[in-house]
Amino acid sequence: MKVLHIITGLGVGGAEQQLRLLLRQLPVRCDVITLTAPGAVADGILADGTRVTHVGMTGNLDVSVMPLLVQLIRDGGYDLVHTHLYRACLYGRIAARLAGVRTVVATEHSLGGDSIEGRPLNLGVRALYLAAERLGCATVAVSDTVAKRLRRWGVPRSRLHTVPNGIDARRFRFDPAVRAAARARLGIPADAFVAGGVGRLVPGKHFDTLVRAVAAVPGARLVLAGDGPERAALHAAAEELDALDRVQLIGECDGAVAPAASGELGVPDVLAAVDVFVSPSAEEAFGLAVLEALAAGLPVLHVTCPAIDDLPPEEAPGARRIGPGVTGLTDALREFRDAGAVRLPVPPVVDRYDIARSAERLMAVYRQVTGTDISYLPVPTAPAAAPAPAPSAPSVPQTTR
Repeated sequence: MKVLHIITGLGVGGAEQQLRLLLRQLPVRCDVITLTAPGAVADGILADGTRVTHVGMTGNLDVSVMPLLVQLIRDGGYDLVHTHLYRACLYGRIAARLAGVRTVVATEHSLGGDSIEGRPLNLGVRALYLAAERLGCATVAVSDTVAKRLRRWGVPRSRLHTVPNGIDARRFRFDPAVRAAARARLGIPADAFVAGGVGRLVPGKHFDTLVRAVAAVPGARLVLAGDGPERAALHAAAEELDALDRVQLIGECDGAVAPAASGELGVPDVLAAVDVFVSPSAEEAFGLAVLEALAAGLPVLHVTCPAIDDLPPEEAPGARRIGPGVTGLTDALREFRDAGAVRLPVPPVVDRYDIARSAERLMAVYRQVTGTDISYLPVPTAPAAAPAPAPSAPSVPQTTR
């Protein structure tokens, strides 16, 4: 089986990292097309041995890429096209149909109750989504919460499949030496109490609540990994609260980078360095960062996390659900500061969402929609390989990374 994955962009993000992890596990030949932003995750996928092609899309309405997209799909001889994220799902489904590929799967990574990837869910967005959804043959939801939202929209139950996100827990296993090295690099004293957060710095993540709560706890520090349009506002808030010396906005960190790999500071390093993880977002499709923190043995404070909210408490005993306000988070942080740093046993929920299990469930979807009886045999990560050249299209800029 030969599969083409089409994604909106490949900068550092949850959906992007999830695609990279899946590509390492899927026992089929895969290529990747990114419409925009071939960033750090694209480089990582290339290093893993999978070809990535950037078609140079300049905006939501840049239909000039459609001929190239159709050509790439047609020339690739793909058995299945799998799209990820809103823009790629729209353009990818149409292009696959025009290229003669009828077997199209789309994964819905970021559907909230009121927005999809930051876009307000107005009637126009919903109508366009549903029209495009009918061009595919299956839609994958990353959680039961997302599946329920899609059913309320009108996506037929028969076309829906739930394939939870997964993590490679080994990458987040706590190591005291990594903690010491990460704290030294960040300039954090060994005995300091540190809260951590990971995610895109956008309004919906509500990291301003976390900044304000940390500022209200004397002696507490914050390490926030991620980038986005809210970075300047968060910096200004920390400065206004006279907490700039205790709040570190360290930018994007690669979640796929193992501790100490290549000298880069990755998400595993950040999780090793902090004492409690906070997810203040009130609307999540899954909650991948929470699972990564639990895999690192951290206590977790979260407003919502579909991955664990509907499970029995014993599945994730280190996770505590809190309200969305500053006061409750401040009180909880003060409690953890006073209790002192502690690492917890990795909870059962981490094994439940192992990336190998997610890949196996996705292969079951592939088998169903293609009618192919292919056994699921996980494959080891391929060594780095040079990307093969992609077809050229003189009228549209193209780069193979």
